[in-house]
Order: sequence, then C-alpha cells, then structure tokens
Amino acid sequence: MTAELVRGQNHALPQTRLEIRVSAGSPVVAGATLGDERGAVRGEEWVAHPGSPRLPGLEVSRQAAADHRLAVDLDALPEEVHRVTVLLALPTGAGRPVRFGAVAAPFVAVTGLDGTEIATFTLTGLNTETAVSALELYRRQGAWKVRAVGQGYAGGLAGMLADQGVVRAVEVAASIQEAVAAGLARAVTPPPRAPEPDRARNPATPAGSTAAGDGMPPAPVPPQQPPGDPAPVPPGVTPGGPIDYAHPRRQTTAPPPPPPTAPPAAPGQPAQPVAGDATGWSMDERLYNQIWGMFEDLARAVAAYRSAVDFAESRMDQELDRTLSDPRSRIGGAGDRAREEARAKRDELTGRAREALDRDLAQLAAESAVVEPALPAAYAAWDNPVWHGYRVPMEIPMAMRIGDLHLPEDAGLRVPLLVRLPLERGIWLDSGRTASEAAAETSGDRLRRLAMETAVALATRLLAVYPADEFSVHVIDPAGSAAGALAPLVASGVLAGPPAAGAEGVSTVLAGLTRRVDLVQMAVRARASDALPPDLDTGEQLLIVNDFPHGFDDRAVTQLRYLADEGPAVGVHLLMVADREDARAYGPVLDPLWRSLLRITPVADDHLADPWVGHAWTYEPLRVPRGSRVLEQVLALVAAARRGGAH
Repeated sequence: MTAELVRGQNHALPQTRLEIRVSAGSPVVAGATLGDERGAVRGEEWVAHPGSPRLPGLEVSRQAAADHRLAVDLDALPEEVHRVTVLLALPTGAGRPVRFGAVAAPFVAVTGLDGTEIATFTLTGLNTETAVSALELYRRQGAWKVRAVGQGYAGGLAGMLADQGVVRAVEVAASIQEAVAAGLARAVTPPPRAPEPDRARNPATPAGSTAAGDGMPPAPVPPQQPPGDPAPVPPGVTPGGPIDYAHPRRQTTAPPPPPPTAPPAAPGQPAQPVAGDATGWSMDERLYNQIWGMFEDLARAVAAYRSAVDFAESRMDQELDRTLSDPRSRIGGAGDRAREEARAKRDELTGRAREALDRDLAQLAAESAVVEPALPAAYAAWDNPVWHGYRVPMEIPMAMRIGDLHLPEDAGLRVPLLVRLPLERGIWLDSGRTASEAAAETSGDRLRRLAMETAVALATRLLAVYPADEFSVHVIDPAGSAAGALAPLVASGVLAGPPAAGAEGVSTVLAGLTRRVDLVQMAVRARASDALPPDLDTGEQLLIVNDFPHGFDDRAVTQLRYLADEGPAVGVHLLMVADREDARAYGPVLDPLWRSLLRITPVADDHLADPWVGHAWTYEPLRVPRGSRVLEQVLALVAAARRGGAH
C-alpha cells in the first residue's frame, strides 16, 4: 500500500533498489546529495547533478525536465553515506519561472523498479523559493527510511547546498546551472502534454504512458482556438497574447482514441503493431504521437538495460571486494573461485537484461516497419514513395521530420526526429569538425558542402509542407561559396530573392527581416494588425545564412542575434550553416546565439539528448538518394503552385 506522506513524516523502505520519480508542471532540475551521519555533504564529489549525474549507487537526470527518474541502489552507496537528499531547483534563464509558487506543485514518488509506489509526497506551500529539498532517504540502526522534507530555499541552489555543508556552494550551484543550460540547448523538445488532473493520485505514471505501463505515446495538448482576427497576423501569433504553437485547426475537446484496426494479440504474444495506434484527431496527429511514443519507449528500454548492467558490475565489484578483503581467501583457489562466481552472476544478470532489451527492440522494430511506409510527406524520408504523389498542401502539418535518431544498442533502429511547426527555435547546421567518428573521417571542405546540401534539403522540405505563398526563403551567401548546393532553390525560382552576397547584401537582407519583426511585434502589442503595411509579407520567413561570420560586421551580428531571439515568435526563422570556430573572435558574445538554436550536423553525431532520461542520441540527417531528382521535382511543383496562385 502506498504511503502518502506529509511534510516531516517518514516511512520504512522495504527494498534497497529504488526509483525516485518527479513530476512537475514545468522543467525543473533534479539532483541529489550524499550525507554522512551528521547529514553533512563532504565535498562537491558528493553532489549528483546534470553536470555530474553518476555517483556510486546513484544516478540523476542529465538535464532539466518536467518528469524525472532517479535511480538509487542503497546497497551500492559508500559505507560512510547515511543520507541521500533529493533536491529540486528551477533552471535560470529568460522566460523561466522565478519561484516555485508560480508553477504546479511538484510531486515525488519513491517506487520499486517495477513502478510499484512505496511512498509519495506533494510539495505544497512553496512560494518564493527557487530550490527545495524534496525528500531524504536515511539509514537508522541499519534500516533505510524515507522522510518527506519539503524545505524550500529562496536563496536557490547555492543556499541549499551551503545549508548542507558544501564549502564552494556558490560555484557548485553556478556549475549546475551551466550544465542545465547546455542540456536544454541540446535537448529535443518534447511534445506538449495534456493536463494531468489525476497526477496527485498517479504520480508514477510517466508522461506518455498509462498507469498499466502499456507505453502509450504522449496525449496531445488540448489546443487553444486560433486567433479570430482575420487581419494578416503571422501563424502562431495571438494579438496581445503569448505565442500559441498549437496546430491552428485542431479541435479543443479531447481527441478520440485510435480506431481498432488490429485484432487483439494472442495470450502471451506481443500486440501486432499498427500505424496510427495513438490518440489524435487525424491520422497525421496519431502518427505524430505514435512516433513520440516509440522515441520514449526506446529511451526507457535502453535506460533500464544500462541500469541493470551497471548494477551487475557494481554487485560483482562489491562481492569481489568482500571476498578478497579476507587474507585467507587469497590462499589456494578460493580467490579464483570467488572471481569466477562473481563474474558468472554478472554475466547472468546482464544476459537477462539483454534478453529483455532485445524483446523491446524487436517490438519497436516491428512497429517502425509498419509506421514508416504510412508516414505523410512531412514525416517521411526522401526515399519514401509518398513523395512521388506529392501535392502542395492546403494547410501546414503539425510537425516536420529533420533527421533520424538512434542509440548504440541498436544502430539499425531509427526513430524519426520531428520538430513542431511553426518552428519554435532556429536551426544551426554545424559545419565544423566535431568529435564524432564520421566527422573525423570527412574533410573540412566536404563537411561544409554536406552542411549546405542538408540546409537546402531542409529548406525544400519546409517549402513543401507549407501552402503556396505562406513560406518564403531568403539566403545570405556572402562569398558565393554555396552556389552549387543552392542551385535547386535558385533554378526553381522559389527564393524570395537572389542569394545575398557581400557586406551590402548581408546588410540589406538583415535590415528587411529586422523591420518585419519590429512591425509585427508593434502590431501585436497594439492589437493593430490591420495597420501593417500592405507590402509586408506576413507569411513565415526562413533565412539561410552560409559561411558565418564572413561578411558580417558588428551591426549585422547584432541584427542576427535579434532575429534568433525575437524572430520565431513572429514567424522569422534562422537556418545557420556555420563552424563555431570561425566565429571564435567574438568570444562569449555569441554564446546565447548558439544556445538558442537547435544544433544538428551534416554527418552522424551523438550530441542530442532525449527529454526523459538524457541519453546521448546519434543524429543523422536525411539524405536524398543518389541520382534522385526528388528535390527538383518537389520544388517545381511548389513553384507552379505559386505561379498559379499569383494569377
């Protein structure tokens, strides 16, 4: 039976391998500290946080998120540890909540590895605090218990760590927030979630799963009504209000469940996968939610496998330490037998974990095999036959595919990486030499060429998924070095103008887009969208920037940063093709620019993180099949639709 704790109450723990699950209404930082008999933290090495997520017997999330799972193995903790304190903090940064009183009360549950709740605690009564000690696991007379703490700190992480005895509390807190900022910059944005009115009673259910743990994908957020003002306001802009990224034509009531398209599975057999087996108002929305469910299922399956392997290794080490600490066991064959037995147990545990993982991977591979052929053009790879029947759409889709993700446990199982439309942040195609094996094997010139080809393919896809005349593409190519890669866009006539070259061209394009952002922002604030100039293009705008910072003076750099920060809210988006090393002369001035953009690469690179457990996922861009003319064919249809609409 679950113990619902109140502040100060404790409860005995019946087992030592636990999960601590955190559910919050907005992203929070989750960490933990280890304490001695007096509860003191002996040093920075006893603090687990996103920048240093693993300690013996303890692992925390690698980034801020609305949902967390912390793994705890009390038997694997150092002997001198008598207390584990779970801490939560609000991430810093523009647009982030500044106090816990402004967000939903966090919910913490201590569970077994099977998800069975042992104790739960809702952290109510918080106000100005920005950090809180949620609960603590403590050892008393050889037995472990959990106590609900709920102690908040208006002084934030630094104040909380100092209270626990950390000497360099301010520096440690700053390093944690820096790690969180880096994690948020590289994290894939999760889909919006529906409100959870029953979360206080079902906190252990992860986002996107049912209480029975059946792996259902995240339910779509109940969208707001689209703006009623018929004046030409860019998509996603609500006059006088915040940006609404919900699909403009989705319903406001709960979506229907997926249709029963497959017979029930035989007893003991896994369910047969079906494309669109998720909630949603349309097939596209059901597929979108299903893909996110596959993404989460793969993340959690691999997390369980890695945790089991770590536990097996830790258990083997402990058994060997206990056995070999006795000098008598080192004489004769006792030591060798102990090693063999410990390794055999390790191999048995890891083997069982791998069998479970292989079952999950096989089910996900079967699901991918039926989902991939059913994807619409916006979600499909370039080699999908759906492109042969492409027609310019009448409305924008919910999302667009920009690449694939996979994990090393099964590199052949790819999950489409979908981003919401309209774009919520710009994209940075890193043309530099990264640490990945693929980048190391590719020359610098080829990396730059591949990066620009990838950018052109992304721009083509954006043009293809928007209705005619609702999306425009501008190009800045100061030295003209991308003429070959840009040929499909230029030849089709879909660009808003010729690629801008030289410092003057850079200045002209940036000035025009900056003016558009300023005018739309003023119209929205004044609720006067009908006052926009008649010649202003209110459709979505994409700016492709190649070879940055060549051709950019200080004013142009400032304008680019302004577009990156303010542009997405009013329909102006960046697609940067750049090597960060080329801009190192600007130093930290450009750090906010790079962090504001979603970084992807022209070759395989494991730099993206999922929003659930923070795995490092390998991203691979979508390649146009060799010899295919699918880009030219799609662009020709887009250009023809625009010419037809102009008449």
